[in-house]
Amino acid sequence: MKKIDIKIFTFCVLILFVAASCVGTKINKNEVIVTNIPVKIKNVDSIAITNTPLLFDVKLEGMKWVDSVYSSMSLEEKFGQLFMIAAYSNKDAKHVNSIEKLVKESKVGGIIFFQGGPLRQAKLTNRYQSISKIPLFIGVDAEWGLGMRLDSTYRYPWNMTLGAIQDLKLIEKLGVQMGQQSRRLGLQFNFAPVVDINSNPKNPIIGFRSFGEDKFKVAERAVSLMKGLQSQNVFATAKHFPGHGDTSKDSHKELPTISSTKESLIDIEFYPYQKMFHEGLSSVMVGHLNVPSLESRRNYPSSISYDVVTNVLQKELGFKGLIFTDALNMKGVSDFKIPSEVNFEAFMAGNDVLLFPENVPATIEKFKEAYSQNILPEERLAFSVKKILKFKFKAGLNKYQSIVTDNLYKDLNKAENEVLQYELYENAITVLKNTNAILPIKNLAEQKIAYVKIGDGNNDSFISTLQKYADVTVVEDRNLDSLQVKLKSFTTVIIGFHKADGAFKNDDLRLDELAKINFIAQNNNVILNLFSKPYALLPFDNFDAFEGLVISYQNSAISQIVSAELIFGAVEAKGKLPVSINSKFKVNDGLSTEKLDRLGFTTAENVGMNSEILSKIDGIANKAINLKMTPGIQVLVARKGKVIYQKSFGYHRYEKSIKVQNSDIYDVASLTKILATLPNVMLQYDEQKINLETTLGTMSPVFKGSNKESINLKDLLSHYAGLAAGLSFYKAAMNEAKLPSDIYFRKSPEENFNKRVGDSLYIRNDFSDKMVDMIVKSKLSGKKEYKYSDLTFMILKDYLEKTTGKTLDVLIQENFYRSLGMNNSSFNPLNNFDKNRIPPTETDTYFRRQLLQGYVNDLSAALEGGVSGHAGVFSNAMDVAKLMQLYLQKGSYGNHRYFSEKTFEDFNTCYFCAAGNRRGVGFDKPQLGSSGPTCGCASMTSFGHTGYTGTMAWADPENQIVYVFLSNRTFPVAAENRLSKANIREDIQQVIYEAIIN
Repeated sequence: MKKIDIKIFTFCVLILFVAASCVGTKINKNEVIVTNIPVKIKNVDSIAITNTPLLFDVKLEGMKWVDSVYSSMSLEEKFGQLFMIAAYSNKDAKHVNSIEKLVKESKVGGIIFFQGGPLRQAKLTNRYQSISKIPLFIGVDAEWGLGMRLDSTYRYPWNMTLGAIQDLKLIEKLGVQMGQQSRRLGLQFNFAPVVDINSNPKNPIIGFRSFGEDKFKVAERAVSLMKGLQSQNVFATAKHFPGHGDTSKDSHKELPTISSTKESLIDIEFYPYQKMFHEGLSSVMVGHLNVPSLESRRNYPSSISYDVVTNVLQKELGFKGLIFTDALNMKGVSDFKIPSEVNFEAFMAGNDVLLFPENVPATIEKFKEAYSQNILPEERLAFSVKKILKFKFKAGLNKYQSIVTDNLYKDLNKAENEVLQYELYENAITVLKNTNAILPIKNLAEQKIAYVKIGDGNNDSFISTLQKYADVTVVEDRNLDSLQVKLKSFTTVIIGFHKADGAFKNDDLRLDELAKINFIAQNNNVILNLFSKPYALLPFDNFDAFEGLVISYQNSAISQIVSAELIFGAVEAKGKLPVSINSKFKVNDGLSTEKLDRLGFTTAENVGMNSEILSKIDGIANKAINLKMTPGIQVLVARKGKVIYQKSFGYHRYEKSIKVQNSDIYDVASLTKILATLPNVMLQYDEQKINLETTLGTMSPVFKGSNKESINLKDLLSHYAGLAAGLSFYKAAMNEAKLPSDIYFRKSPEENFNKRVGDSLYIRNDFSDKMVDMIVKSKLSGKKEYKYSDLTFMILKDYLEKTTGKTLDVLIQENFYRSLGMNNSSFNPLNNFDKNRIPPTETDTYFRRQLLQGYVNDLSAALEGGVSGHAGVFSNAMDVAKLMQLYLQKGSYGNHRYFSEKTFEDFNTCYFCAAGNRRGVGFDKPQLGSSGPTCGCASMTSFGHTGYTGTMAWADPENQIVYVFLSNRTFPVAAENRLSKANIREDIQQVIYEAIIN
């Protein structure tokens, strides 16, 4: 006993001598290691900690396994368990062989994977596990998901983005998903979350990785993420103890100093750890930090400090879980000693697992030497090794099963990932200024909106989504004065600050960018949308010049989409600032904004649909194109006010020169009836200028005394009035050679000849009067039966124009399109849009004798100068969906009421279903028998229309679905309608209904 005491005394004297000699000097890498750690370490597992739950009670079965394994291990195997080496799945065979050697010969206990791919990593994991006597711990640094390290995997928002979210259940849900993906890839540890409190805005390595600067918000979010991870039997790791937030240095490159007092550390930095300990945190990672208030030796890394790791973390705070070092190859610690000595001292400081150690074989030799001299006692070794084995048992490694690689990519990239991503950004994006309620942008008819990009990051999703809501013009000019000349006519300027959405990349504003933003703000009504961390705002002296200020935190595609939704009111602002910005904005600042009933964007699962089933639409659309039923197609599906599917297929022509884009504009043919004429008739009805019993003789004097005088509006719009399907108006415009007559046509515009029918073809302005006269004089069927007729809507167009004194193309823009943001819709699109955005519909060989591109396909509509009540509108799927959504919302869109709910209900009623007529008042309705316009799966309250060029728009109030299908199936010749015979539109609609989950 005396000999042992003498040994301890001598050892302590040596420690004091070495410690004294090290003060004020950098540690010599070549000196022999002498630690200041007691030979006999008290087993902290025996310390009574009343405020810490029993984390891992492995019970009798577990302890038997632990003891059995430990007793069967050689000394080298016990030492090996302490090491978690770094591996990559994107390196060559030499690297793989070096890892195998460490597993076989050094008996390492774990592997932390870095860069590579999931399938390669899974195969390597199986390979390494197969040669290890004791199953390996497999871990990864995946703070924002596996995408932090691996290609072909999902990347979630950074912690600072999560710090803005107030709904903690979402963060727990995120932890669950991250845990599921980690477990699927054979991982037991995700070294997350970062719980450093980022109180220094200049912190170069924590910053966006922190939940924020408020200890309470950090703790809440850390606990939530931890709970989610550990619910999937994946161990969470809080880092970087004792706190890496209050520094401006990066421990990867040098040793940062934390100058806080111990009292301050306990109050602030330790707070999240203590909360997590209460909730069952599995492990802690100790950072490489110089903390004078905890470690008396100057510039001594916390990761190898006994006072920090054992006295503070384990004894004072009572942590009983696994303790990891931060990576031991980092400059914050590796510059101080040779690797074997750094590794040994880290273990003797109280760490259980040495992460990313260098020179493992030499370290094991160092351990052997210390063990033989009783510097490293058996009790200390057993304490950590048995703890490691307990965790391996808890992780199920006692019954290890290799990773199944089948469907791995699919399992790691489920639709649920995207669902949650939308939810996270919808709850994170923060509005800090909203002067005069500039957000959301309303009154689109009165707005002229410009967009200016600042920064070098991608902005495609932001621009494309903004332009789905309104006519947003991208304005560019390097010269500020010239830029302002271009901007002065706009009512609102949106500035997007976009920086590459990469980890650790500098997203600070340059001086010239700052000057440009300030200049624009001083001279315009500006909404500044920042797609970067909030600290990018620090250089601004004040924000008085900004009307709107939005923080989107990251420059990802979904962040951009949701930001555009917020600007136009499809979602409301919910986020709160996680950090302060100078003295202007404080933690928890964040304004709410109004939500408008405009279409938004999300994933199918967010509205109760299955995206995998919806993807079958792709095959049906491609089938139609491959079989040459149509050159191109647009399809859009929305549910519950959210667009969940929007794709374009094929080309403008079969030559495949121009691909169809979502923004392209199609001739929608008879959809014009419900997209232009009907809504204006409904306005007249809503204003009580007409009712369903109003007769044509009352509405239009031209019909007085005719056989149509007593036809009422209800019969007329229900196609129940006995009108002819159509009339051959074009024959009245032909000469004897069956060519356009010189009486009615000119090759160039002249007085009274300025309605364009085609290239170099203009019709006499009053020919439409002749067409009305022909309708008035036309015969009726003589019996009450359903008969579809274009004449109905031609009659109503004439009524609307004579009643209002405005042409239909003007009426629809003024009353609906402009305020709805239908900026891609119009009659005669060549007056407003680039011809290359318009797929051709036909090569006319019988009248106009030319390619019809931008000219209405329907000849009767063409003879009216392209503006008719039954055809003539050109649009895209997004714009069509807006008006269909307005109908679905019974007359309201963008919080603007266009007509009453009663008006909609009156027009969406089938008054003659009992007589076998399925039609509503202007709307088509589902079939009453086996054949009709729908798949037969839509509800009877659904409504819509189809069009001759291969179009369809349908809405279902009961299932809250909008479906739009556009094509140019009539190109190059309008022969057999194979698209219709193959039920392409109906089959796609069937898939939509099959995809409904709830």
